[in-house]
Amino acid sequence: MRPVRGLARALLGGLFVAAGAHAILHAKRYAAQAEPLADQVAPLLKSIDSRLPTEAKSLVQINGVVQVGAGLMLATGTAPRPAAAVLAGTLIPATVVNYPFWTMSNGTARREAQLHFAKNLGLLGGLLLAAADTAGSPSLSWRTQRALRNAKKKVTTSEN
Repeated sequence: MRPVRGLARALLGGLFVAAGAHAILHAKRYAAQAEPLADQVAPLLKSIDSRLPTEAKSLVQINGVVQVGAGLMLATGTAPRPAAAVLAGTLIPATVVNYPFWTMSNGTARREAQLHFAKNLGLLGGLLLAAADTAGSPSLSWRTQRALRNAKKKVTTSEN
């Protein structure tokens, strides 16, 4: 399973490296599409810190930088679970902005957008699997619970 897992991570991560680089280099092209979502999140960003960028072009570029970084991490197997989770977080707004089929009246364009939207849902599913994949090792939660049980046993044994 190891070669398949590595290949899958490389393919999935590589897609986000390419998409992120494209967003960085062509942010102006995506900014107009991202404007409505940027306008919605701007008040939240300003309430967190007034120095955070709120203009659509900057948010597109930031999303692209995050996709490149997390895509490289996933592709190389460096912290793949957190990288996959971060990529899932970047994919959701990108999908909503790029494929708003619910606003389209042209039948052909609407079907095309629905297809890409569904494709991105499939990518989201793959990212969620990658985020949950422990590569055969016990999860952090399981290891923590086991360590606590063992510590309790030691304390109980030393008291008797």
